[in-house]
Amino acid sequence: MSESASRHRPLLVVINDDTPYLELMEALLEGEEGYEVLVSREWENAYQFVKEQQPDLVILDIVMGREERGWAILNLLTLDPATRPIPVLVCSAAIHSLQEHAPMLEKHGIRALPKPFDLDDLLEAIQQTLDQGGLGYRQDVTPERQASREATEGGMPGVSEA
Repeated sequence: MSESASRHRPLLVVINDDTPYLELMEALLEGEEGYEVLVSREWENAYQFVKEQQPDLVILDIVMGREERGWAILNLLTLDPATRPIPVLVCSAAIHSLQEHAPMLEKHGIRALPKPFDLDDLLEAIQQTLDQGGLGYRQDVTPERQASREATEGGMPGVSEA
């Protein structure tokens, strides 16, 4: 991959506390699809992590630690002007909860993908979400994030300092 292409890989943040799921997402999205992937396993720090990383897309689980903590994260992300423009894709097995929150998701233009899902459906949802807004209207953070990426090139992919 050329230097130019690697610089323009979309950055995805996956927020989930399920290690096998995260390993699958990293292998698929980074290894096979070429996205830059960072993960957050702890819901308590997820909002701040997203705010610091300014990704092109957040893939968010709703149920963490057997509680629906993803809604609190989503609420923070949509309330903060610094994170509000970041597209979010909710992937959750909490079908009833997704249905209950459908008006809020629709209001914020957030797509939900119920688990279990077909991997092709996930990849299509990611691409559509990025096409609809992830890389287009996020130009306000591109130079800042680009400078941050260039400063950390050569580090370990998917590892951030806390």
